[in-house]
Amino acid sequence: MTDALSTADAVARRSYGRLVAFLAARTGDVAAAEDALSEAFAAALVDWPLKGCPANPEAWLLTVARRKLIDAGRREQRNEPLVEGLAAAAAAPEIPDRRLALLFACAHPAIETGIRAPLMLQVVLGLDAKLIASAFLTSPAAMGKRLVRAKNKIREAGIPFAIPEREELAGRLDTVLDAIYAAFAQGWTDPGGTDVVRRDLTGEALFLARLVVELLPQEAEALGLLALVLHTDARRRARRNGHGEYVPLAEQDADLWDWQMIDEAEALIRRAAALGSAGRYQLEAALQSAHVERRRTGRENWGAVVQLYDALFSIAGSPVVAINRALAIAEVHGAAAGLEAMPNGGRLAEYQPYWAARAALLARTGANDEAQHAYDMAIGLERDPAVRLFLQRRQAATQQRL
Repeated sequence: MTDALSTADAVARRSYGRLVAFLAARTGDVAAAEDALSEAFAAALVDWPLKGCPANPEAWLLTVARRKLIDAGRREQRNEPLVEGLAAAAAAPEIPDRRLALLFACAHPAIETGIRAPLMLQVVLGLDAKLIASAFLTSPAAMGKRLVRAKNKIREAGIPFAIPEREELAGRLDTVLDAIYAAFAQGWTDPGGTDVVRRDLTGEALFLARLVVELLPQEAEALGLLALVLHTDARRRARRNGHGEYVPLAEQDADLWDWQMIDEAEALIRRAAALGSAGRYQLEAALQSAHVERRRTGRENWGAVVQLYDALFSIAGSPVVAINRALAIAEVHGAAAGLEAMPNGGRLAEYQPYWAARAALLARTGANDEAQHAYDMAIGLERDPAVRLFLQRRQAATQQRL
């Protein structure tokens, strides 16, 4: 049973999105594809412990899921060409990768704007509604209902599973890039790779970012996103010390960074800049590059960082950007100026990085009582035990100054 579970888990991490995309492209029904694949995994956990794991588990799962879809189609008297197409798919020697086409289907104008990125995260990358809801600051129940409605819309409207023509591409590319980055960000919060539900999202996101660049080599924002993901992921080994404790960027051992990934990211930033069309992801990548340059040369460049955040805030004035901009301002003009620039209100009260940033700035101004409260909030909202311990130590250091 252990071997079967580990094999099923590995296939889910490696191929969930590819299998769903292939089945959904054949049927036009995302929810049915997900259900059939879920049943195939359940069948695998019964069959594989008894008969042994197949040599090609993806093909086994696809065959079972395809049969379930065919049976359902015949029971519901769906059109015969669809059933025949599923039957013909069994002869395919390899499973073609339709994930990018599925991403663009999810970004179709008929789909509600606010649900496009969450929909991509679920159907292409396998993230569950609870985690998606957390990432988008909404309730799991509300998110689940919106995802169901979006999948029904794809089926009812007959939205094609195809990469759009050039004239339609620009309007939908931003949403695709946003979804890829959201997937990466969710995987990044599980640095140890211990959360099975996330299915190695950083690797999936990096793959999809490369795929978009391969398809659209002259799209500056696609280049910028890939550069941003590479720059960030290059620091993965340095995020924890030998005891598994969280290490902030300013204290990381740069020798542990993946400099090959960083060099690739820098080359992508230069390619994007040469296209003369600056955007959010290029600016985000440029910010990562500035942090690397400061560590590489030892020269302070916070003024340039603030300028980049100003430009980014003018394009994407999100609370997250505003928080990081405030922290950069504090490095140039002092903690009090950083606090003045810090955003307030809305759902920030439920956002851990807001409280962590506020606590750090309050402690630097000597407002230790307020800092204690902010640290309490940040610690209570943090899911990662290593980051929680880091914040507790920072809080303890502040308490000593009371």
